Amino acid sequence: MSPTVVLVGPPGSGKSTIAAVLSARLGAKHRDTDADIEATAGKPISDIFVDEGEPHFRALERAAITAALQADGEVLSLGGGAILNAETRADLAGQHVVFLDVSLGEAVKRVGLGVARPLLLGNVRTQLRTLMEARRPLYDEVARQTVSTDGKTPEQIAGEILEKLG
Repeated sequence: MSPTVVLVGPPGSGKSTIAAVLSARLGAKHRDTDADIEATAGKPISDIFVDEGEPHFRALERAAITAALQADGEVLSLGGGAILNAETRADLAGQHVVFLDVSLGEAVKRVGLGVARPLLLGNVRTQLRTLMEARRPLYDEVARQTVSTDGKTPEQIAGEILEKLG
């Protein structure tokens, strides 16, 4: 058993939005591990970071991903930092992982400058650039397919992904 497709990418790449479009077109369930974490913890991710810290969040994230990868036929969207965990990257081998690539400028527009994302506190553009540069090799490592999301609608992006699923 495994998901039909797993979406990875930085904040602002459109993972949740595109997963919803893909799941509708495939007649599949969409599962977002960030939503799973919030449901398990009973609070928003930003509160988990403040109250328990990033290591606790990453442990919850790892558990959510392990569970989600057991589901069959779902469209799965992972949090932007999920690929930091080597075990998660190993678990993604053999999955149809799609890296949703986005330019820095477009990502900043999409996440906004006043959003409460724990890893983007302070100068959003600088923080996002740092995250994107550090994580790009890991996204490339796990991806079977890379799709640029700049200047495209979620429907166009979903279409590109579906062409490769065959």
